[in-house]
Amino acid sequence: MIKYYLPVAIGAILIAFWASPDVQVIAAGIAIFLFGMLMLEDGFKLLGGGTLERMLQRATKSVSRSLLFGFVSTSLLQSSSLVSVITISFLSAGLISLIGGVGIIFGANIGTTTGAWLVAGLGLKVNIASYAMPIIGISIILVFQKSKVLRGIGYVFGGLGFLFLGIHYMKEGFDAFKDQVDLIRFALPGFWGLLVYCLLGTVATVIMQSSHATMVLTLTALAASQISYDNALALAIGANIGTTITAIIGSISANFQGKRLALAHLIFNTATALVALVCIVPLRELVDLISGAVGIGAEDYTLKLAVFHTIFNVLGVLLMLPLMQRLITFLERSIVEPTPDVSQPRYLNDAVDDFPQTLEIALRKEVLHLYDNAMTVILHGLNLHRQDVLGAKSVAEVVRNSRTPTDMDIEESYQRKIKTLYSAIVEFSTRVGEKRVEPDVAERVYALRDVSGDIVQAVKSVKHLRKNVLRYTVRPTGSATDLYDGLRTEIARILVEIQKLEETDPEERSTLWLDQERAQIEEDAQTAARRVEEFIRKGQLTPAAATSFLNDSDYAYSAMRKLIEAARTFYIERDNAMAEVERLLALEEEELGESRSENDKPSNEASSKKRHRKVVESK
Repeated sequence: MIKYYLPVAIGAILIAFWASPDVQVIAAGIAIFLFGMLMLEDGFKLLGGGTLERMLQRATKSVSRSLLFGFVSTSLLQSSSLVSVITISFLSAGLISLIGGVGIIFGANIGTTTGAWLVAGLGLKVNIASYAMPIIGISIILVFQKSKVLRGIGYVFGGLGFLFLGIHYMKEGFDAFKDQVDLIRFALPGFWGLLVYCLLGTVATVIMQSSHATMVLTLTALAASQISYDNALALAIGANIGTTITAIIGSISANFQGKRLALAHLIFNTATALVALVCIVPLRELVDLISGAVGIGAEDYTLKLAVFHTIFNVLGVLLMLPLMQRLITFLERSIVEPTPDVSQPRYLNDAVDDFPQTLEIALRKEVLHLYDNAMTVILHGLNLHRQDVLGAKSVAEVVRNSRTPTDMDIEESYQRKIKTLYSAIVEFSTRVGEKRVEPDVAERVYALRDVSGDIVQAVKSVKHLRKNVLRYTVRPTGSATDLYDGLRTEIARILVEIQKLEETDPEERSTLWLDQERAQIEEDAQTAARRVEEFIRKGQLTPAAATSFLNDSDYAYSAMRKLIEAARTFYIERDNAMAEVERLLALEEEELGESRSENDKPSNEASSKKRHRKVVESK
């Protein structure tokens, strides 16, 4: 059925065009109006520069603020669908709470009523086509400017111009169409009229994916007396149900939280529509009462429809607010959070990569997820456990007491917990690179991809250590055990310090600590080499064991360097006010000890052979 939908729809439109030229005018008006909405959305995205997303993140600290944000943003954008999609994206990325997202949806439903007021109060009473043309002319000039702000203004102006022009053509089309066909004769009174026209409103909104477009179409038809007032009320109710389709489509690629929000949207709008249908008679009387009080004429049905649209949406919010917590509980029980699978991405999905703020933060969280897995694999590869190391007063003591080998296939763990996530991060970063994102956002995305690469390299280095860790640390073997315990202690200590960095307030994080750790790593590497020489001279270590250790120490210190570099990129804000001061105070490269090769390979065969010759000669 789905594959026949598009050709059947196009065929029906062409037949309607052939039957009546005035239908072409109405259809063109709808198309121009929808195009105007797209331009308006693109304009606000360009003009906002992430402002809308940042406001959304701050607006969910309370239900009242969420409601206000939903109302204001939808009133400005004239698109509850866009606000819903943005909210699902933020919820999927874990930036806002479910209750905050539901509050935004409630507010957006009230905000969408402002469009009906603008059309009924201005669009149908003024020749807005005369304003549309110059606005569109000015917008085209601005759209072709290099400045992002000017282009954003151009798109907003163009969107408004095409909205006005679309309303004008819909109005003109219905005015001309009524001279040929009087649609009012198809009006259905009573219960069946409510049911049929509510269904028509739902279908029209699903097709156009815009309740605002359905309302404008309804208002222009009502102004041309092509539909009855009662049937127009039912169309408005149906449009509220149909507008949930965009959120439902957007939630398909979202995580469980996004699906919960889409279900909340459907429940809220459907419940509101049912209340409006059941209480249609008292609501009509209330509309007449309010209209008379504010001076709206008894025959001014377009403005009365705007009043009705506002009343039943506000009524829906008032009815659902006391039930908010019960709704959240129902959503959490209906769509259960899946059991976390550490081998699968948690935050990377199609729902989060439509907006720069969500894609960047989702990627940061996924990189942190990768690091969390890597910490477990690294510690297990060293026969250590996370809870023992992170909670220890002395890491060295924990290492000395850890002689039981962990039950882990490090290659299998790497493939399942590390490589899978890293592949997803690389694929996501590549997909982001194909989008039109700001250069600074793209730079940070690629930096996060590099961080994940450093983490993966650290795990690979520990994979090489695993064999000799099992050989020399499961039971004491003298000096070799002491040397390998030293490597285990240093790697574990780096992981502990990075964990402290994670728990530190972002404003208090400093690159100086990282430079000190890096310097300590290089000093420890030299100390380890000197200890090997000493053990060989005393006959406490064979040349073969010394060579193995020197190779393994290359892997170990490479892993530590990669972890430090990953921490530097991930945690330290590049735009921190103290960044310049810290750069001046930072240790120079020559103070960090022996310089590493350009690619910082885990094992440098030439250097290993050189050190091997040195220790043998010392013996």
